[in-house]
Amino acid sequence: MGNEIKKAVGYVRVSTEGQTGDDRFGIDSQKAQILQYANDNGYRVVKWYEEDGVSGVKEDRPALNELLYGDDMTNPPYEAVIIAKTDRLSRDTKLYFYYLYVLEKKNIKLLSVNEHFDSDDALSNIYRSLMLFVAEQERKNITLRTSKGRECKAKAGGYSGGRAPYGYKVEHGQLVINPDEEPIVHMVFDGLAAKKSLWEIADSISDAGYKTRKGGRFRESNVRSIRDNKPVYEGMYKYGDGMDYVPGAHEPILK
Repeated sequence: MGNEIKKAVGYVRVSTEGQTGDDRFGIDSQKAQILQYANDNGYRVVKWYEEDGVSGVKEDRPALNELLYGDDMTNPPYEAVIIAKTDRLSRDTKLYFYYLYVLEKKNIKLLSVNEHFDSDDALSNIYRSLMLFVAEQERKNITLRTSKGRECKAKAGGYSGGRAPYGYKVEHGQLVINPDEEPIVHMVFDGLAAKKSLWEIADSISDAGYKTRKGGRFRESNVRSIRDNKPVYEGMYKYGDGMDYVPGAHEPILK
């Protein structure tokens, strides 16, 4: 019996500098190398994260943010992230090893087709240990920078991370209406207007065939969360408890 195929995701990027020099290392070429590497090493690429026209020195990249911090990026189902070259992930060594650190905390390997920091030889282990220490220090700086950046973005009404509320999904770093969940939001507020209890509303949503994002029946807590997010559904937005609501950049569901 052969070894079980492991699931992986691929990350590919070309920069804002266009298809010159190293960036002739284009999207299709990167994908082909990643697929070959995956096939040779017992992985199956089941999802792609792609950045087209984004610099490798830029920290705030929508696809990279989703890859690193998204709720779906866990082990299981994914055991590895595969890149064609380390500079596709970042041209900054400290940032690269910080991203490695984030993924390893999730028990997800970061594998490069053209570099082999994941090997078990003594030199690689010493280098990794040193750079992971540097990455831990950089993590503290990045946390400060990104939190400030998110705060500024939120003050302008833009989506600044976190789990999207029911009725919305995240596309290209922005909240957009999720047509599969939008009816749930209307059912909640229609039920509240009809003086129904949270329990009655939860049952009516489940009885209509809707399931939670985890595949279960709706509960009072789910309905309460939607109820408490009413300003968001009316087109307002805030990030964190210490901020006030401001006009959001997203389309309101309740009009």
